[in-house]
Amino acid sequence: MGKLFGTDGIRGIANETLTCEMAFRVGQAAAIVLGEKKEGKPLFLIGRDTRISGDMLESCLVAGLCSCGANVLRLGVIPTPGVAYLTVLNHADAGIVISASHNPYAYNGIKIFSGEGFKLNDDLEAHIEELILSGEALPVKTGGEIGKAADGTYQSDEYIRYLASKVEEQSLFGLRVLIDCANGAASATAKRLFRRYPMNVEFIHDTPDGVNINAGCGSTHLQDLSRRVVEGCYDVGIAFDGDADRCLAVDENGTLVDGDHIMAICAQALRAEGKLPGDGFVATVMSNLGLHKYVKANGLKMLCADVGDRNVLEMMQREGMCLGGEQSGHVIFLDDLTTGDGQLCALHFLSILASSGKSLSELSGEIPTYPQILLNVPGPHNAADKQALLTHPDLQTAIDEKNKEMDGDGRILVRASGTEALIRVMVEASTQVVAEHVAEDLVNIVESIQKIK
Repeated sequence: MGKLFGTDGIRGIANETLTCEMAFRVGQAAAIVLGEKKEGKPLFLIGRDTRISGDMLESCLVAGLCSCGANVLRLGVIPTPGVAYLTVLNHADAGIVISASHNPYAYNGIKIFSGEGFKLNDDLEAHIEELILSGEALPVKTGGEIGKAADGTYQSDEYIRYLASKVEEQSLFGLRVLIDCANGAASATAKRLFRRYPMNVEFIHDTPDGVNINAGCGSTHLQDLSRRVVEGCYDVGIAFDGDADRCLAVDENGTLVDGDHIMAICAQALRAEGKLPGDGFVATVMSNLGLHKYVKANGLKMLCADVGDRNVLEMMQREGMCLGGEQSGHVIFLDDLTTGDGQLCALHFLSILASSGKSLSELSGEIPTYPQILLNVPGPHNAADKQALLTHPDLQTAIDEKNKEMDGDGRILVRASGTEALIRVMVEASTQVVAEHVAEDLVNIVESIQKIK
């Protein structure tokens, strides 16, 4: 991980840590690095979510790209995976997304996709970062070599048509669905997509104003969706995050159906159709112990990658698997798209639910869930300092002791956040009381180590 690029691009508070000057230099550096071997002007696509700072940062990025000779197609407000798909469709050299995903509106971020629709590799990110941080004026073009920007908002129709082609219309017949757009990017696409299907579908949190993205809504705040699903007697509720690359669900009782459950349900359906290579999928080290037990009991195979959809994708490609994702709702259907797509995941999931003849609580209830506690501890910003804390002997000894106490009926994971100055302590145990006790003890250890330093 570099000084700027975290596990999901560059992220910070707009006009504080993510400034206009920074966005301008990102545009310049990306045009130079990704256009290095290009004959003629490289083409970049840019999309964004609904944050108030999106227009500002987009203008700065476009100025930087054009100043260094790149042409730009502005896609407007569109889900992150839409940018990845359209980058490939247009044979562009790269796609850029301006979004901070599930973070509050004050944050924003810059994420870059390659011309193949995948996140940039570490070497290219490092090269771009080196130019940004060099402090030197970057070489610009003059005259006819300056790039041009054009409106490409119409291209979202192509993206929607592609998603709709992946699930037959009649497969969703008769469902009653409530969709939470998180006042984010899905607000611009979800109605045009889901209203194509013969189901009763309604939408909430679909009126973004620049500051209400993820505010008490979406995949990180499911309470309102859960309440409305129960009150309205819906079969299922679907929630996206700010850039719509995540999908979570709630059942007819308002109970969470997380990414672990969604993957397990989709894996079983794909295997039944003969479309699950190796009878397996890729999850992460954060996946619940209950999922591990369900997979084993049902003859499925599950591999665990480090947290982050990039890590999941790399393992999927390496192991030849078509399904993978995270408990948080990033689910990748690699046969369809190069990145996780919340709307695509929702379509596949709803199709499976409709054809199962079961309620979602019945379908999801087949997968056990161990009580899980996740606590965040303020930690160092620097990656090296985070690693030193995680490998501290006192912390390692405490983890070993707690694992012995749980005697194999639980799990502990202490890791550093890839995007924030936090240490995340996750504990699963047979009971909520045990999980809380172990997690709180480990938080105290982490805090005491930092005080000593």
